[in-house]
Amino acid sequence: MKAMVCHEYGPISGLRYEDVPDPVPGDNEVLINARAIGVNYPDGLLVQGLYQMKHETPFIPGMEAAGTVAAVGPGVSEFKPGDRVVAMVDRGAYAQKVAAPASRVFALPDTMPFDDACALMCAWGTAHHALRQRARLQSGETLLVLGGAGSTGLAAISIGKAIGARVIAVASSETKREACLESGADVALPYEDLRDALKRETGGRGVDVAFDPVGGAAFEVAARAMARNGRLLVVGFASGEIPKLAANLVLLKESSVVGVFWGAFVNNEPDAYAENNRELFDWHTGGVIKTRIDESRPLAEAADALQRILDRGAIGKTIIIPQGD
Repeated sequence: MKAMVCHEYGPISGLRYEDVPDPVPGDNEVLINARAIGVNYPDGLLVQGLYQMKHETPFIPGMEAAGTVAAVGPGVSEFKPGDRVVAMVDRGAYAQKVAAPASRVFALPDTMPFDDACALMCAWGTAHHALRQRARLQSGETLLVLGGAGSTGLAAISIGKAIGARVIAVASSETKREACLESGADVALPYEDLRDALKRETGGRGVDVAFDPVGGAAFEVAARAMARNGRLLVVGFASGEIPKLAANLVLLKESSVVGVFWGAFVNNEPDAYAENNRELFDWHTGGVIKTRIDESRPLAEAADALQRILDRGAIGKTIIIPQGD
């Protein structure tokens, strides 16, 4: 089969499109003929050796794939060849065939496209966990979403609206702000003069929850914009800058700074993770949420697609299509 392979940690351009042996499903594993593969910001960090974990090289990057079951390994009874599924893996998704633990494979509704299924995994899964478990966002609260036009940001906007929050999104261009509004944001603001804008939009009260996958200078603005008992979610650092926090802001605001590590949640709370997926799937089936696919590319162009995400050029989810390569 064809796959994108990382032979050594380094620039994204070092990924190689080549032939590799087909995976064989082991005990409690499912082999999937991939029809859509999700591209995520952490994929780029992993390839560069900048992520929280490292794999022995060579390896195939990629965390999410959707398609049909090709075969199942010993011990698997809940899936059979031909089933429509989506899977989360630690690595191996940038390929025409993907082997995944059965516990990380989810049956798809017939109405759900494969690309939407990929979108609902990492990006939407992260935003959902952040707002449900970490922030405990409530209907009627105000949610601030930084990096609003990225796949995770758009997910946070849509999920926040599904929960019943008022959503203030922040994005760097007019085009991106328009995408935030299309996804349901009540207000879309630029980063310029953001502190004053947030005071104006909240009547000086501040925001109840801030979702920050960006880091950098905007993090301090968010910390200063928290309402009493507010929750500032540390999701990631797409700006490339890990910010520092003046602890007196937490004291004065009586706010909380809450880490969001979705991978740890998936590993440590599998039942809650499965329940989150059920809610996302139900929302999608019912039309409560709608994903936004930015672009689709063939597997051979995975490196270019990933670089575009790292350069913050994508608006929504990027999908790789492996069939026919």
